Amino acid sequence: MKALRIVLLLFLAAMTVLTIFGFVAKPWQPPEVASKAGEGIDSVINYLLVSTGIVFVIGHAGLIWLIWRYSGKSDAGYKPETPKAQWMWALVPVLCMAAISEIGVLVIGGPAWNELYGMPPDDALKVEVVGKQFEWIVRYAGKDGKFDPTKPQKVREPRNPLGFVDEDNDDIVARNVLTVPVNKPVVVKLRTLDVQHSFSIPAFRLKQDLVPGLPTQTRFTATKTGKFEIVCAELCGMGHYRMRGEVHVLEQKDFDEWMRKKQAELE
Repeated sequence: MKALRIVLLLFLAAMTVLTIFGFVAKPWQPPEVASKAGEGIDSVINYLLVSTGIVFVIGHAGLIWLIWRYSGKSDAGYKPETPKAQWMWALVPVLCMAAISEIGVLVIGGPAWNELYGMPPDDALKVEVVGKQFEWIVRYAGKDGKFDPTKPQKVREPRNPLGFVDEDNDDIVARNVLTVPVNKPVVVKLRTLDVQHSFSIPAFRLKQDLVPGLPTQTRFTATKTGKFEIVCAELCGMGHYRMRGEVHVLEQKDFDEWMRKKQAELE
């Protein structure tokens, strides 16, 4: 019995030390964050890791003390806790965990949620991203500032992949490349032409499903210029692994010049 107690104490102590070491050494390396919402999401993840890690360590410390203090002793003098004490031991941990998992997450994660799904500002750039096996088709409104109407019955490759009602339209269409300006809110309207997909930009901590027959949307504000990967995070067929794209984040003046060139190509 004594040997078993020592083994259990060593195991709990080792788990506690390894947990503390994991937080101090930080052996994991998440991908770089390049959006406002991503920074908020990382804050929520770090908060949950630290808070649950502290609870884990405190719980193990309590177990170690109880085992060391009471194991191997006679229970002849044992006195049960009063009902009030038992209720306190049951309720306090529950309330603490509820505060950590609900209130804390709402307070810290609220701004990130609003950044992703809140009401966008009037000057936000509106872009449509359409998923299809196995590529992303990106559409920008033309000079009139409006998306031209489409119908699924009109979809025809390669001339009309989005199903424009009037094929002579001024919308700008790109495949597998989403070009946006830095530090400007972008609203992404999402739909799929076939099965369910999931629009994910790991560097932005962004993931939103595309559901057949149900248009969805999300938004982001890129904080760094550069190129960032777009992936499909929902198994969508044999070619799922190659359903990739890129986000090109440009300075505002460079984005304006890119837009002018694209519009000139359609004239």
